[in-house]
Amino acid sequence: MRAATVTLSWDDDRGNPIADIFGGSDAVTIDAIRYVHPVHGERYVELLELRGDLERARTLLEASSETIEHDVAGEDDRGVAYVQCRTVGLVGDFLSILWRREIVVDWPLKYVEGGSNRGLELTVIGSSRAIQRAVADLPEGVDLDLRRLGSYDPDVDRTTPDLTERQRELFEVAIREGYYEVPRETTQRELAETLDLATGTVGEHLRRIEARLATAYATSLE
Repeated sequence: MRAATVTLSWDDDRGNPIADIFGGSDAVTIDAIRYVHPVHGERYVELLELRGDLERARTLLEASSETIEHDVAGEDDRGVAYVQCRTVGLVGDFLSILWRREIVVDWPLKYVEGGSNRGLELTVIGSSRAIQRAVADLPEGVDLDLRRLGSYDPDVDRTTPDLTERQRELFEVAIREGYYEVPRETTQRELAETLDLATGTVGEHLRRIEARLATAYATSLE
């Protein structure tokens, strides 16, 4: 039994129409898809992790022609949306391939930043042959980046910090340049110059990264 973690990315608008509802808004973002399943007819239900203005999320869902029914729950800037919709676009194509090849999805599917491209990070579980066949079935124009591949171990703690692609890049550079060494071998200003970012932006990202790492560690102790 094998487990593969991959990032699927594409540069057109064939993705998830419900995610596209929030694409033009800076007020609310979909972090992950907790679950998708087809229901009667041509309808799907989705459970989405939201970050940002939840009231704005309700307004956007209400105004969308893609949404049949919806509900948003949460507090502050974190919430979950239940959405019944007419299509899930390319995400539905991905899932159809996995179901056809009898591959199990390790939910959730995480949205990742990729410049102008859109992407999803997901972990799938199945035989090596089934995973290889699923990769061969991917639609044209979809790029696959293999992040991890190995035997599936159900006892492995899969709690990981929820970092964006930019945060991961910064964190990797910070480690490589010795920011977390004692004493430190680089500064936030030097990291900013390396990544062509403002020093304040680097400091803000590092604070968010460290907060999420601490939260993930605390969760693993529970």
